[in-house]
Amino acid sequence: MKDLVNRALDAAQRAGAAYADVRVVERETESLTVKNGALESAAAHRTAGMGVRLLVDGGWGFSASSLLEPIEAERIAREAAEIARASAGARREPIVLDGTPPAQGSYRTPVREDPFAVSLDEKLGILLASDEAMGRVPGVTVREGSMEWSRERKTFVSSEGANLEQEIVEAGAGIEATAVDEGEVQVRSFPQMGGQLVTAGFEAVRALDLAGNAQRVAEEAVALLTAPQCPSGEMDLILESSQLALQIHESCGHPIELDRVLGMEASFAGTSFLTLDRLDQLQYGSSIVHIDADATAPGGLGTFGWDDEGVPAQDVPIVSAGLLVGYLTNRETAPRIGRQSMGSARASGWDRIPIIRMTNVSLRPGPEATSLDDLIADTREGIYLETNRSWSIDDRRLNFQFGTQAGWLIRDGRRTQLVRNPTYTGITPRFWGSCDAIAGPRDWVLWGVPNCGKGEPMQTGHVSHGASPARFRKVQVGVGRW
Repeated sequence: MKDLVNRALDAAQRAGAAYADVRVVERETESLTVKNGALESAAAHRTAGMGVRLLVDGGWGFSASSLLEPIEAERIAREAAEIARASAGARREPIVLDGTPPAQGSYRTPVREDPFAVSLDEKLGILLASDEAMGRVPGVTVREGSMEWSRERKTFVSSEGANLEQEIVEAGAGIEATAVDEGEVQVRSFPQMGGQLVTAGFEAVRALDLAGNAQRVAEEAVALLTAPQCPSGEMDLILESSQLALQIHESCGHPIELDRVLGMEASFAGTSFLTLDRLDQLQYGSSIVHIDADATAPGGLGTFGWDDEGVPAQDVPIVSAGLLVGYLTNRETAPRIGRQSMGSARASGWDRIPIIRMTNVSLRPGPEATSLDDLIADTREGIYLETNRSWSIDDRRLNFQFGTQAGWLIRDGRRTQLVRNPTYTGITPRFWGSCDAIAGPRDWVLWGVPNCGKGEPMQTGHVSHGASPARFRKVQVGVGRW
C-alpha cells in the first residue's frame, strides 16, 4: 500500500501538481431482507480502488481505478493532471486551499460486537421473529424486515504530508407493516422509515428490539385504515424526533452546504436561500434553536476521524440561539468566507471526488427535565406527528411539505384520536421561528440517513441528524384533498 500511494504521489508531482492526494478505499457490505415470513434477499458486495485528486495551474483533476497496481497508480495520476490542466483553462480564478495542517494517525469506529462475526442464521432469526410478531395481527397485508452491515477501510495520503488510516463500521435494521383495505394503503415503520443505521457494531441491531416493537407497529398500520382523515387548518404541531431529523436534513442540512450557497452545486437539492449576506445576520429560528454539525458524535453516519481531505472531525455551530452562524465547508470553499475547513468533504467511494456533505447536523435538546409527555401535556389543542412518509421542498429549501405515517390529535394536554394521512407545510425561517419547546436529552436520538443524493455523477452520502421531539406553534396541517 505504501509503495502504491507513493508511486501515485511521485507521478502527480512529476506531472506538475502543486497539490495531490491519494485515497485507497476498500468496502464490504452485506444485507438481508425478509418478506412475509420468507427470505427475500441476501446480498454481499465488495469493492476496492484508488482515487487521485490534484491541482495543476489552479484547477482540479481527478482519476480513479479499481486496479491496485503501481503502474496503474502512476497512470491515473498523469490522467488526473491532464484533466486538471483542461479544467484550469475554464476557471476564472485559481483554486486556493485553506491552511489545514497535515495530520497523521488512525481512527476506528468503536465496536463491541463485529457484525461480520455474527452468523447469518442468528441475523435471519431476528428478522423472522419480528415478521412472526407482525403476522399475528389480523389485517396486515405485507410484512418486511431488513438488516445491513458494512466495513470501510480508507488510506489517505497527501503531498503536504498527511498520512491517515480509518476503519468505519456501520450496522442497522428496521421493520415495516403494510395494511390494505378498499383502496386505502397504510404503512407503519420502526424505528423510522427505512430502518435505523449507525456507526457501531451488531450491538446496535440488538438494541433496536425489533421483535418487541413488531406487534405495535402492525396494530397501528391496521388501525390507520379506519382512522379519520387528518383535519385541515392552522394548529400547534409536535414532531417526533425521526420526523424532525428529516426536517433538519431538508430545510437546514442542504441549504448550509457552502458549495450550494456559492452556486458551485445545484443538483438534486438545488441551491440555497442561506446566501452569504445572511451569515451572522439571518434569524433562522427562535432563540431556543441551536443546530450543530458534529462529526465527533458517537454512532453518527457522519462520524469519522478525518474527512476525505484530511481535515479532523469537529463540532461546529451552525445556528446559535436562532441566528445563522456557520456553513458546511471544505478546504476550497472555507477561505471564501475567511475560515478554515470544518471538515465536511467526503466521497461516496474511491471512484468519486470529495464534495461537501453533511456530517451529523443536529438540533440540541431542550432542558433536562422536559420530555415528550411534557410537551403534549403543555399543549391545549394540536397534533402530534410521527415517522416520515413523504416530503417535498423547493430548490432553494424555503417552501416545504411533509407527510407522516401517523398522527394523533391533542386535546387539553392529552394525546387522543389517531388520524391518517397527516401532512404539514411551511416556510423554513417562519417554521423554525415558531419553535417554542424542545424535549430534553433523554428523548434525543441520532438518526441515520444513508440515502442522501448529491453531485454529478451522483454520490449517495451517509449522514445523521440528532433531535428530540419539538413543538411548533400555528403550523398549517392537513394539506390537500383526500
